[in-house]
Amino acid sequence: MLKKIGILFIISIVIIACNSTDEGETGIIDNFNRGAMLTHIADNIINPSYESFKNQMVALKLAGDTFATTPNQTNLETLRTFYVNAYIDWQNIEMFNIGKAEELNYSFFMNIYPLSSVDLESNISSGTYNLDNDNYHDEQGFPALDYLLYGVANSDTEILSKYTTDTNATNYKKYLLDVLNQMNSLTEQVVTGWSSFRSEFIASTSNTATSSLNKFLNDYIEYYERKLRANKFGIPAGVFSSTTLPEKVEAFYKKDISKELALESLNAFISLFQGKYKGNVTATGLSFEQYLEALDRKDLATAITSQLFAAKAEIQTLNNNFNQQIIDDNSKMTRAYDELQKAVVLLKVDMASALDIQIVFIDADGD
Repeated sequence: MLKKIGILFIISIVIIACNSTDEGETGIIDNFNRGAMLTHIADNIINPSYESFKNQMVALKLAGDTFATTPNQTNLETLRTFYVNAYIDWQNIEMFNIGKAEELNYSFFMNIYPLSSVDLESNISSGTYNLDNDNYHDEQGFPALDYLLYGVANSDTEILSKYTTDTNATNYKKYLLDVLNQMNSLTEQVVTGWSSFRSEFIASTSNTATSSLNKFLNDYIEYYERKLRANKFGIPAGVFSSTTLPEKVEAFYKKDISKELALESLNAFISLFQGKYKGNVTATGLSFEQYLEALDRKDLATAITSQLFAAKAEIQTLNNNFNQQIIDDNSKMTRAYDELQKAVVLLKVDMASALDIQIVFIDADGD
């Protein structure tokens, strides 16, 4: 009898082992199809988002080439339009710090703000700089274009003179083109790299610290906490300092698109949580929301969605110009920050725990 019990016990262990491909680091077992979810994210969200942004960058670079050849008001306005379009579209891909984007530190070259305008002007004056060097992260990308197209002088006439009659006009045009070429080149590398990384991404379905879903969730939440909540709201609103820092808002020189950029970023975050196809407001696939529901945590999925939309509603009450909003009434900015902050625990603690995924990044502000 004891021998039979022993054999049955061994068989049970084998059966459990064979069915534990979805077993987490703490032993939780679920039957959710991670591979199908990763495939949906890869093919219907990440890839079309990358392709869309690549097209925006090509158009932006061509507009920059035209402006550098013929710096006039018409070409300046066209270049500005493509800059705004690309900057808005960038908000849909900055959260994807995976594959080639992670390898190249892509976002650091594309969107580190506030800009060091003093260093940028020094680069132009000397004609000596290396945009591939990490020390130049805050002198290139979208913040550099923001300055070169809107902040380099006080009026359009004076801005155009920087590219036509100024002593350093040739260097201004060269720097503008170098920034655009760098952004376009890095984007091409990331998009091309994604094509080869995709299969690796969707095949890594286990629940380990280095598996795709675990790393992706960590990057996804880190993006929300640092680049959306802190960088776009908390830092300029003075949440982490003794005074407000309105000069640290995104798109400081263009000014009137800071709210639009923030909303686009939050919308992209929400869409990924809900599994919405890129470019389709109704179609959805397997998502973090559905994963939670499959684990009988629809309550948590609903709480996350509700809080994210509450934050969105608060942001929509703000001035289009965050710099001006902070100066006029910073309490509205801090209220928007507070609503975003409420989702951090839901995402970083409750959702991660429900999915049995360990959060490994440490937030510098202690929140």
